[in-house]
Amino acid sequence: MISQGTETFDFDNTQIAFRHKDLPALKKAYRLFKLMSYRWPMVLGLPVLDAALRLRLPVGGLIRRTVFDHFCGGESIEKCGVTVTQLGWLGVGTILDYSVESGDSDVEFDRTSAEIQDTISYAAGNPLVPFAVVKLTGLGSFHLLEKINAKQLLTRVETEDFGKLRNRFFKICEAARRYDVSLLIDAEHSWIQDVVDSLALEAMKLHNLTRPLIHNTYQLYRSDKLASLKADYELSQKDGFYLGAKVVRGAYMELERRRAAQLGYQSPIHADKAAVDKDFDEAISFCVDHISHIGLVLGTHNESSCKLAATKMATLGIPTNHRGVYFSQLLGMSDHISLNLAHAKFNVAKYMPYGPVRHVMPYLLRRAQENSSVTGQSGRELSLLKREISRRKR
Repeated sequence: MISQGTETFDFDNTQIAFRHKDLPALKKAYRLFKLMSYRWPMVLGLPVLDAALRLRLPVGGLIRRTVFDHFCGGESIEKCGVTVTQLGWLGVGTILDYSVESGDSDVEFDRTSAEIQDTISYAAGNPLVPFAVVKLTGLGSFHLLEKINAKQLLTRVETEDFGKLRNRFFKICEAARRYDVSLLIDAEHSWIQDVVDSLALEAMKLHNLTRPLIHNTYQLYRSDKLASLKADYELSQKDGFYLGAKVVRGAYMELERRRAAQLGYQSPIHADKAAVDKDFDEAISFCVDHISHIGLVLGTHNESSCKLAATKMATLGIPTNHRGVYFSQLLGMSDHISLNLAHAKFNVAKYMPYGPVRHVMPYLLRRAQENSSVTGQSGRELSLLKREISRRKR
């Protein structure tokens, strides 16, 4: 248990963690995480469902009633409204994330850009939504970003396409400034991340003049990202803008390592978890130490890292509700962290993906894969759900 002023929080407090769920909902969540704790059904089953969706087979209802309902807010902004309000009653904000990650035409990219601007407009009218999200691979071709990142010569058409991508991105950033809504830029694979970083810094120089409005994402499982975070802070001091930083461990570890091995280059990922944890916690400490000029969004399901940030804030006398520090977990996961922190008056916001079932399957596949082991997230979720179910029955 950690004290912060007059408030305390304890991540083992299941009564607070699950007070928004009745007993049938708890049992349903338990069954879902139990299924996800088995690796092979997840590794084989969800990709099969994904393929079935692509073939337009009638499996959407099954997905919607299980993983989609648990991990996503709905298929549209409006359908997310009920969950946004429910979280707000619990003292938890929402980060609306239109989870369409790629396309192959200007029509799709323009549609995604317009949708993200709609999330910004919605957030401006709803104090329960402090952030919107943009992912660059939703605004332009992955192959194009890959080519630019590799500093390859572009064709005339590719140069025009990159201009369109930039235009979509900066329209979104301008909407964020116009409505005064903070914007998170999602991280990408390492072989296109340099382009994303460059655009993020350009946007921060334009829009982060009075506060950290635009936030780039730093994946600390990369061995170079702690240094990047510190270098970007120094640049922000030199050029007179606020740094916005969402710090996460990372989402593509196995893919990154596999690609590096196949193509024969050194993996950008740390060799082991201990090294990742060390850099992640140092990044937290660095941001909190410089919180007057950094906006920090702490995206993690790691209890130790959350405790470190809370303790550091208490030591430095930073209020729990300081606007520059947000804790964030994914919708449907780690409610014991989110709700206990919110109960102690920290700023907390759940990442809420939404969009058509067919388009959010890549997101759902990642959630299933990261939970499909006893040592993964599902083990902790299962033990807490089981404890709360037993407590309710008593």
